[in-house]
Amino acid sequence: MRLRQAETVVEMRGITKRFPGIVANDRVDLRVKKGEIHALLGENGAGKSTLMNILFGLYQPDEGEILINGQPVKITNPNVANDYGIGMVHQHFMLVEPFTVTENIILGKEPKKGVRIDIQTAAKEVEEISRRYGLKVDPYARIEEISVGMQQRVEILKTLYRGADILIFDEPTAVLTPQEIQELIVIMKNLVQEGKTIILITHKLKEIMAVCDSVTIIRRGRVIDSLAVADTNPDELAAKMVGREVSFSVDKQPAQPKDVILSVQNLTALGSRGVKALNGISFEVRAGEILGIAGVDGNGQSELIEVLTGLRKAQQGSVTLKGVDITNCTPREISEAGVSHIPEDRHKRGLVLDFFMSENMVLASYYQPPYNSRGFLNYQAINKQAERLIAEFDVRTPSIHTQARALSGGNQQKAIIAREVDKDPDLLIAAQPTRGLDVGAIEFIHKRLVEQRDKGKAVLLLSLELDEILNVADRIAVIYEGQIVGIVDPRETNEQELGLMMSGGKRMQGGSGDE
Repeated sequence: MRLRQAETVVEMRGITKRFPGIVANDRVDLRVKKGEIHALLGENGAGKSTLMNILFGLYQPDEGEILINGQPVKITNPNVANDYGIGMVHQHFMLVEPFTVTENIILGKEPKKGVRIDIQTAAKEVEEISRRYGLKVDPYARIEEISVGMQQRVEILKTLYRGADILIFDEPTAVLTPQEIQELIVIMKNLVQEGKTIILITHKLKEIMAVCDSVTIIRRGRVIDSLAVADTNPDELAAKMVGREVSFSVDKQPAQPKDVILSVQNLTALGSRGVKALNGISFEVRAGEILGIAGVDGNGQSELIEVLTGLRKAQQGSVTLKGVDITNCTPREISEAGVSHIPEDRHKRGLVLDFFMSENMVLASYYQPPYNSRGFLNYQAINKQAERLIAEFDVRTPSIHTQARALSGGNQQKAIIAREVDKDPDLLIAAQPTRGLDVGAIEFIHKRLVEQRDKGKAVLLLSLELDEILNVADRIAVIYEGQIVGIVDPRETNEQELGLMMSGGKRMQGGSGDE
């Protein structure tokens, strides 16, 4: 027993945390050994992040105790957590975009030279830490000019600069490309080799099997099991996490495509920096099919979605919906023409976080009857609609009068999908629809996309997850530098071929159109 105690660096005993209408953690026990990568696995809303926010001092437990290196501690705020060697890399980065990498890292702990901040010394230290752990970050780069993956490395550097030995990673791969995920796995292994301990909040089973030593599964606030990764497999973990068997493949019949719903021809548009982001892109989506668009992040996907939904102006080319030109129409005009949009950033474009869930469920139709009468909102009709959608799409919320920001990411996403699918659109644009979601929620959303297809709707799926594209799409269009470089059948391709096309290494014949 003494040996076990010596090995355990973090121990949480009987942790309970209640919020209005919900018990987020219910007598949770967690033990993490020194020098391991320990996964905290669970569905969206299972209580994983709440538990780690307690360990990091952002929340206080209602019951239970925390031991660090065998000693009971009271962690009242993140500064106290830092003092105990605990750092947290949050899912939503806490960076000041106009600041440099170094300025962000030293914020709140600035080294002084006389009365001035000693940026040069700090930058050298940042560079040394970056080199030591294989992070490869430029200390003088501005946050607004670097990739999302690089911003995450800055968050890791922030914790290391403050001397953290225990690092909490909260859904670290939710916003990363497949290439960045592989790089992060290497970084985590480097950190452990240097003596660090990592707690990884995740619901991606592939990553747990690839990088973790042990795993604790939480379901609806309670610990279901804790075991060595070497003694388990993805099927068992998924079943323990969700409470039932989960299918990893999408059950669907071959597509029966009919008339062209969306036609994009020679579309050109500028990106935010005034550089051409779409360079004569052309493709079509038919009724009764799912067209997947695959590509490395930053090759025009975001700009394409924005043009199709009226959020960005096209310079040249055309967008037609069922034969009607909707190029450069307003978002409302496009929505009313029969387009629904699941946005890639649910916080920025999908929800008003401070609104109640009832209000968020009618964001696209609040101005229409029965929700609006002579300029006044009909809250009885709004509440009825919200209750129906929340029940039908299994959105787990304490109440329809709960603020959207209080829900887990998965339940926020389900709410958006419920609202957009319920509009019965001719075209459903789904951008990163399962980003940051657990296997149960992913299975649910994939079924909904296939249901839309089988109802004769056109579905445009944009995803950075090749597994998702290969599994769900009926045809795959590969985007590279703002152009479609090839359209392939998912049954006749693989990740290697797609990866080659995504990097511009292989252009298919007739790549700008349909096969």
